[in-house]
Amino acid sequence: MLQPVNPEKDLFFISPLKAVPLSFFESPSREDYFEIAWLKNEEPIHFIKDEALYIKGDWMYLIPANRSPRPRKSGKNGVLIAFHKSVLDYEVKEFSLDVIRLFLGKGVGSFSTILLEEDMVSELECFLRVLQNEYEQLQKNLLVLKALLKAFLLKLMQYKTQNFTSQGLNEKRIYHFLLLLENHFREEKSVSFYADKLNITPKRLNQILKQKTGKTITQLLQERAIVEAKQELILSAQTIKEIGYSLGFEDRSYFSRFFKKMTGLTPEQFQKQAKARIFPV
Repeated sequence: MLQPVNPEKDLFFISPLKAVPLSFFESPSREDYFEIAWLKNEEPIHFIKDEALYIKGDWMYLIPANRSPRPRKSGKNGVLIAFHKSVLDYEVKEFSLDVIRLFLGKGVGSFSTILLEEDMVSELECFLRVLQNEYEQLQKNLLVLKALLKAFLLKLMQYKTQNFTSQGLNEKRIYHFLLLLENHFREEKSVSFYADKLNITPKRLNQILKQKTGKTITQLLQERAIVEAKQELILSAQTIKEIGYSLGFEDRSYFSRFFKKMTGLTPEQFQKQAKARIFPV
C-alpha cells in the first residue's frame, strides 16, 4: 500500500489495528505518513509516571511524519489512520502547523498521546465512520477524504482545549521551527538555515526558543540527533558508523565523542545496555 505510485490512491490508509498488513509496517515509505493509532478499550502502551492513569480506555497515539522507529506489529483492538504528509501541502499554513503541534507532543522527536473521554469517543466515532465509508469506496474522492480528515483533526484539536490558530506569532514560529527540524535535522546543522526559513535572524530565533523552551537552536538540534541515534542503535541493523553517517557525522570517532558527551556512554555501551534491557537472554 505504502509504495506511492499513484498519489491519489496512496495518500490515505485506514485499517483495524489487528489486520494491518506486514507490508505496511515494513514499507520504507512509512515515515512519510502521519499515523493515528486509536486503541479501543485497551491499556496504554507507553510509560506513565502516574500509575492512576494506567487504565483501560480509548488511548490515541499520534505519530508525526519523519519520526522513527515505529511499531512493527499490533495485537491491540482499535484502528489505524495514516495519511501522507503531502495531504497538508495545500492547506493554510496555520492549520498545517497546528497539525504538527497536535502530533509532536511535548518534546523534540516525540509523539502525542490522548486518553479520550466517553463523550469524545462517541463524537470521534461518528467522524470516523463517515471517513471509513468514503475510504472504502471503489472510486475514492480525494477532496472529500481530505475534508473529512480535516474535520476529524480539528475535533481532536478542540478536544485538547488548546486554541492552536489563535497563538501568538512566536508560538507559531516555534512550531514551524519544530516542523523544519523534523524534516532537516539529519543534514542541516546550521543555525542560519532555520532562521532564514523563518525570515528572522539567528539571534532572534535563539531568543524566542530560549524564552519558550529553555533551549537554544543548537541544543534542540543536538537533542533531536540523540533521540534518533538512540532509536537507531536499538532497532537498526546499520553499523554505528552508518548510523553516525546518516545523522550527518562523516567521522565515526566524532559521532562517538558527541554521543558520549550527550549521554555519558559510548554508542557501543548504550547499545549493549539498551538491548540487554529490551531483549534479555
